[in-house]
Amino acid sequence: MPESNFAEPSDRSEEQVSGAKVIAQALKTQGVEYMFGIVGVPVTEIAFAAQELGIRYIGMRNEQAACYAASAIGYLTGRPGVCLVVSGPGLIHALGGMANANMNCWPLLVIGGSSERNQETMGAFQEFPQAVRSSIYGRPGACYVDIPGDFVNLLVNVNSVKYTECCMSPPVSVAETPAVRMAASVIRNAKQPLLIIGKGAAYARAEENIRKLVEQCKLPFLPTPMGKGVVPDNHPNCVGAARSRALQFADVIVLLGARLNWILHFGLPPRYRPDVKFIQVDICAEELGNNVRPAVTLLGDINAVTKQELASQKSLPMNYYTVFYHVQEQLPRDCFIVSEGSNTMDIGRTVLQNYLPRHRLDAGTFGTMGVGLGFAIAAAVLAKDRSPGQRVICVEGDSAFGFSGMELETICRYNLPIIILVVNNNGIYQGFDTDTWKEMVKSQDATIVAPPVCLLPNSHYEQVMIAFGGKGYFVQTPEELQKSLRQTLADTTKPSLINIMIEPQATRKAQDFHWLTRSKM
Repeated sequence: MPESNFAEPSDRSEEQVSGAKVIAQALKTQGVEYMFGIVGVPVTEIAFAAQELGIRYIGMRNEQAACYAASAIGYLTGRPGVCLVVSGPGLIHALGGMANANMNCWPLLVIGGSSERNQETMGAFQEFPQAVRSSIYGRPGACYVDIPGDFVNLLVNVNSVKYTECCMSPPVSVAETPAVRMAASVIRNAKQPLLIIGKGAAYARAEENIRKLVEQCKLPFLPTPMGKGVVPDNHPNCVGAARSRALQFADVIVLLGARLNWILHFGLPPRYRPDVKFIQVDICAEELGNNVRPAVTLLGDINAVTKQELASQKSLPMNYYTVFYHVQEQLPRDCFIVSEGSNTMDIGRTVLQNYLPRHRLDAGTFGTMGVGLGFAIAAAVLAKDRSPGQRVICVEGDSAFGFSGMELETICRYNLPIIILVVNNNGIYQGFDTDTWKEMVKSQDATIVAPPVCLLPNSHYEQVMIAFGGKGYFVQTPEELQKSLRQTLADTTKPSLINIMIEPQATRKAQDFHWLTRSKM
């Protein structure tokens, strides 16, 4: 904290607070829940103050073990645990834990008390110079905060203390699109591909998307010791029981938050093929290319990059990520994006990019369905008056489209060149394919057996646009989507609707009919 914040108050009658309580409150504000350590002069009061605010304090018998425990909290929660130590020997004992946290890329905050400020450089009791580093941004690691001894017990005016707001979660970075394409191409052409899942993938909370990647692309995987469980060990694609053989015969290896260190034999022969191609995914640029030159490097958050991999895969029917990947590739940077629908809007937010303010309209705070076409009409009228040529892209789920689909007549009546994308999964949240639907309603009335979230499969919404004089497209493959989108973007004279068919249960594995009546999205 700035030294001015600890100036002696002029009015002694005002409420005062100790430096220890200020420190504890700052930790509480930053979301700290656990503190490990060994108390002593001058940090004892910090531990008491932390407990008063509800931070759990666990007194250890050695600073090294306390630091290990605090760093493990950082790994398990994504927010740094705190290790409280005295300076000098206390800090030195904690160095092992700090080094371990840095090597493992785990967020850790070590707080130590040092000499009073007026004794600096004078050989005061257990004086030790320290530095402060970032804990959770970029590559996570240890951070040391030095607290001068006189700060702990100094009383200050409570109104003079200004607490910094809780640090936001680290920004999520994605890999460059050409690199993702190249990685997808290398994987598709591989004869014996292998995923290696490291603890970086576990820290990134990437389990859901990695499992989708494993299952959709039918990829075998090998977890590192602390990558175990990201995809369950009993998954049929796990090759942990044949680890040596898997490493030795793989022709393409994707490293997801795993480093080519001693645990993975440095990526070198004879444990690996001399011509093996590595695709390295890591949040740390310095880690890319260590020991082995990768065929492709993907710098970014592992969870986000895995989503990009999912989007670039070409399996049919398409999923949400595939659709949005190809849409994002062609969207003008200055276009208005209007979006509504549950999965369509939620997943679209993470993929479809905006580059200008006030250029995205969606269901908003009230979560209203049916707003999309009205919003798109307003944006198109405004663009026509103020920025001729600026495009309006309206991305609708098939259910959301139904709320105001007849506004297509309005769009055609005023000849507004809006491009409407209906992401059609045959249902509200999820639906069924045509064969399943026919089988389901063959013996009983649809009002009895059809789950309430289902819509009629393969509805040709594009025909409604054609009926009013606009252009309509029915697409089922990435190639058809790319072609129709190019054509609609090139034509500024008429509105268009692209009806995009995707996997009816694209967000999860197919289950029996009854799951739809039991679960919530």
